[in-house]
Amino acid sequence: MKRFSCEELVDLVTAFLENDLDESTRSRFEEHLVGCEGCERYLDQFRTTVDGLGTLRSGTLPGDEGLSPATRDRLLSAFRDRRTA
Repeated sequence: MKRFSCEELVDLVTAFLENDLDESTRSRFEEHLVGCEGCERYLDQFRTTVDGLGTLRSGTLPGDEGLSPATRDRLLSAFRDRRTA
């Protein structure tokens, strides 16, 4: 079975986090992570970013407008759309 390159992993990270990979691809993705500290760190940073965006709400703090729901949705869509670009 051919190993993923780091570039291939980056292209699939959103699908991985959304559990949208077939079993074989997910297995190859996880195998790459075991042997690549840089990609493991990238995945952790990506998770942190997505989790942070998921918690942003408009008007969370007094005087803080935060992100509008439309802006938040556009940002999350940009991450998803990156893999198809």
